[in-house]
Amino acid sequence: MGRVVTLGEIMLRLSTEQGQRLQDSDHFCAHYGGGEANVAISLANYGHTVSFMSKVPEHSLGLAVEKHLRSYGVDTSLLLKGGPRLGTYYMETGIGERAASVIYDRAGSSFAVMGCLEWSLEDCFKGVDLFHVSGITPALSEKWRGLTKELMEAAKQAGCQISFDINYRGKLWTQQEAGKALEQLLPLVDICSAGEMDALYLLGIAKAPETTVNPLIYYYEKMQERFPNIQTFYSTKRTVHSASENDLQGTLWMKDSYFESPLHQVTSIVDRVGGGDAFAGGLLHGILEEMQPQAIIDFATAASALKHTIHGDCNQFNQAEVASFIASGSGKIIR
Repeated sequence: MGRVVTLGEIMLRLSTEQGQRLQDSDHFCAHYGGGEANVAISLANYGHTVSFMSKVPEHSLGLAVEKHLRSYGVDTSLLLKGGPRLGTYYMETGIGERAASVIYDRAGSSFAVMGCLEWSLEDCFKGVDLFHVSGITPALSEKWRGLTKELMEAAKQAGCQISFDINYRGKLWTQQEAGKALEQLLPLVDICSAGEMDALYLLGIAKAPETTVNPLIYYYEKMQERFPNIQTFYSTKRTVHSASENDLQGTLWMKDSYFESPLHQVTSIVDRVGGGDAFAGGLLHGILEEMQPQAIIDFATAASALKHTIHGDCNQFNQAEVASFIASGSGKIIR
């Protein structure tokens, strides 16, 4: 098992019940989550030693975040306390043909307003195998773009593999801002979550020729030509039939070859939030365990499919449960 550090903002999610509009709700379901925290929980569930770097306010909500992480075995020694508030977002839960919608209330959070790195970076990455961060963090502010790079450089100097999930959020920054930042960050990355839309609209890759048999292979190859330091790219292909029914398939570019998982028909979705983070966590687990590429993508996609069946942001399944799910062929897997 590996030693992992993840970095990012964790927030309070307040969700409506299915069938309720946000403006008509008088009570909400509360969950704590964020992309990098969710990945940390997945990896801890699989037996890895994981620390989460962030900052939360020093009051009851900050304590609740800490208890949430610790309940899944995530180390919180790098979770700083202080600052003005915990970021929040409100989600109107989708159902049927009505998609979920989100309203963010995260400006001025304890993590977002950090003006400098408050950790001893030498201590943070000593003996660590993997550092995971996403594009959400540099999207928070111009300051965080520089701090993200500084952290990645420190991790690289300490001998860590760098995992980066582009995870573009149009509500946080523009495509132009994201593209400029990625040009600075991706040369430090070893493992990257990026798909066709990222290649086209953030990295400026030319559109695949009409005759291309598998455009995704073309985009993976072109992204690797641009950033030869990145040896692994991954993403999901999702077909949304409704908010309650999706088709999900994982794809992986590794060892100069393309791999894809079986197609999962995910029906009666309970909670889609965090599905991508469960996928990333499963994939990083496979890499840390030195699985074969096909086994890696099969495990990651199965973990994501399972996440859709539970409430909350984070994956709550361990390695044995994911493996059992794969072996049983449950969940209407089409081969």
